[in-house]
Amino acid sequence: MNTLILGIGNPILSDDGVGIKIAQQMKERNPELEVIEVCEGGFGLLDHVIGCDKLIIIDSIKTEQGKPGDIYKLELEDLKPTMDLAISHGIGIASAFTVGEGLGYKMPQSVSIYAVEVRDNTNFSEGCTKEVAERIPFIAKQILEEEKL
Repeated sequence: MNTLILGIGNPILSDDGVGIKIAQQMKERNPELEVIEVCEGGFGLLDHVIGCDKLIIIDSIKTEQGKPGDIYKLELEDLKPTMDLAISHGIGIASAFTVGEGLGYKMPQSVSIYAVEVRDNTNFSEGCTKEVAERIPFIAKQILEEEKL
């Protein structure tokens, strides 16, 4: 079974780059992992994920009730397919996967999505805020253990 770790984010928008930073840390801990860092979403992800068996997506999220550094595990089924082009990554991940399946592409059979609560995803900075940065090593370790990688 081939596994792909997809770190998503914008590395120059402070906490928005947390998915990429966690994916990098996972690769440092286990160099045999296949890790891809992307600044895109929706349809742009299809080129990367077609053909892999297991996909682990790590991205940022900003909710009203969470605190920076909290981590949420989601499955693809938890996301509603939408064709709303106003969302941050074009169409949603679930919609992109639905289209990929409809086109007959070999899509991952197992998809885990890890969303990390952020404080600042709008200001220019190559580093995460202190609260989020301090949690990156713990989150990377937690995902590796949970996914048995």
